[in-house]
Amino acid sequence: MAVPTESSAGPELTLAQVAARAQVSPPTVKRWLARGLVPGFEGRWTPSALAYVRVVARLRARGHSLQDIKRASDRGQLAIGPIENLLSGEEPRHTLKDAARASGLDAELIKRIYATMGLGLLPREGVGEEDLQILRYASSVLNAGFPLPAFLQLMRVYGQVIAQIADAEVRLIHLYVHEPLMRAGVPSVEIAEEMEGLAREVFPFAAPFMNYLHGRLLAQFVEQDMIGHMESDIGEAALQEGRLRVAIAFADLAGYARLTVERGDEAAVGAVERFARAVAETLPVDARVIKTLGDEVMVIGADPGALSAWAVGLQGAVAPGEPPP
Repeated sequence: MAVPTESSAGPELTLAQVAARAQVSPPTVKRWLARGLVPGFEGRWTPSALAYVRVVARLRARGHSLQDIKRASDRGQLAIGPIENLLSGEEPRHTLKDAARASGLDAELIKRIYATMGLGLLPREGVGEEDLQILRYASSVLNAGFPLPAFLQLMRVYGQVIAQIADAEVRLIHLYVHEPLMRAGVPSVEIAEEMEGLAREVFPFAAPFMNYLHGRLLAQFVEQDMIGHMESDIGEAALQEGRLRVAIAFADLAGYARLTVERGDEAAVGAVERFARAVAETLPVDARVIKTLGDEVMVIGADPGALSAWAVGLQGAVAPGEPPP
């Protein structure tokens, strides 16, 4: 997604438009202004001011008092809100019927695709141009002959993986940028400006990084797939279409909780990083880590024998003094 610049933010918003987008009444927005809940408002409705109003509306809907919201705003805790405005899609202009006609996809299939990607239900107000373009891409993929079940599975994987990436981005920005600014006592308006400026500079690089990694990793897995086919037992009965034979292994560090208590969090994290590196460097050619959780890894591979041998050999791959797997 392209991050808009100040010059592309569009015409100045009106109070009525701001209230409508926050799903509250104009008098409510005026009351929030009077209470100082919209930092940086100087008589005109900027995208950042709109973002604050939407954040306040969501917090009120969740039962938070105006006093609590004001306190959080003064501390800079809500300063990340304006970043959301950079990432929001265009205003919905197309109904579901319009989207179905323009993309060539059945309306029910469009709903299914959205749900599969993890985006939930289609908004009642419709979809924007960016959504419509994605639906056209989906139609092109399916028209090229890609099976619908496989497409939906891929969309589910894309949604799950990118959700993890987005969650990590927000958490790391909060930990390494937002919190230090709050601890330094930087005013909330300045925090918001700093965060928004960082987002404008950094976020456009996310897509190139992901495209690069996708291409490199896809090449690796294509090679692994070819090797797996070559090394498979020709005499084995063919698997049912749509199914794959895999072996699964789990590994973690013994005594990790005790290590955390005795040596501290930093030493424990270092041990986990070295363990993860040992796993990655010793895996069979057709195996890969598909999930990590704390000090635990989940590995899948095509060859049960090779994966079993790896699991046994991993015991000796850990340096002296490190907790054993």
